[in-house]
Amino acid sequence: MGDRANVIVVRENGAHELYRTGWAVGIDLDLLEGPTPVLAMLPELRQDGWWLDDTMAQGGILLDLGRKVLLFFAWEGPSTELRHRAATFELIRAAWPGWEVRWLYDGPAELRAYVGLDPEYVRCRHADPSSAPLLVPDDEDLTGPDPGGVVITVGTGRCHVASDAFDHPVREGATLLDRLADAPEHGRCHLHVNAGIHLDPEHRRLGWWSLYSSPRAYQVPELWPGWTVEFWQDDWERHVKVSDRFSPAAFDAGERARAAVLAEAAERLASRARNRAQVTRPPGGALHAATMYQ
Repeated sequence: MGDRANVIVVRENGAHELYRTGWAVGIDLDLLEGPTPVLAMLPELRQDGWWLDDTMAQGGILLDLGRKVLLFFAWEGPSTELRHRAATFELIRAAWPGWEVRWLYDGPAELRAYVGLDPEYVRCRHADPSSAPLLVPDDEDLTGPDPGGVVITVGTGRCHVASDAFDHPVREGATLLDRLADAPEHGRCHLHVNAGIHLDPEHRRLGWWSLYSSPRAYQVPELWPGWTVEFWQDDWERHVKVSDRFSPAAFDAGERARAAVLAEAAERLASRARNRAQVTRPPGGALHAATMYQ
């Protein structure tokens, strides 16, 4: 698998161990099993000292065994979906009783900072932010119950939607306003997007939120000089309150959402079992060491 994530374990004596997995998409589902199964999978992971940078790390987990702190982030998975995020966190916290569970908005940089290492080490300095395409209302990327996307509302009268397959549009800075001048109009957005921005050009204020990690999330104000910038983290309801142009369709965030997340977790477990079954036995009877997580 090509979806990469780091897994860091901080032992009771404060020493940390760095692992890497190739199954980043859905890594949040692994956490539903609790700490013991997660620790049991460590022998299957690569331990090569390679810190993924903030463009390659599609997920990450840190377990601090002494302090009982669980940190994680992902680019994809139910924790990044508006309909399923609350249920996912509820299930994870239930599986980790007595643990502090926190989401990381700045991804691998926050993982390194937690263990006392320089977060700038994982910055991809030579990559300029990639501009997310602005989508028409009937774009095929916006179909389905969880299409993702970034809703962008401007003042009281405009609503646009950008792709979420690129950098969060807030990272473009004020030049984003120029791109929005001719952007397709959506009227009102009822989609279950997973990120958003509200712009108030008259008062030079903006608020933004995201259900996935974004490099330099806490440094966004530097990209908007002269603007007041509020980071709402995952509080998409703040966006709904300040703009009547964004109102996601009603959904069940309770039992139905929990059942959907658990079903997805069961499928991931089955996929892992199928992958293990593919380990071949060469002549002589020794099993290959390569397993699913590498």
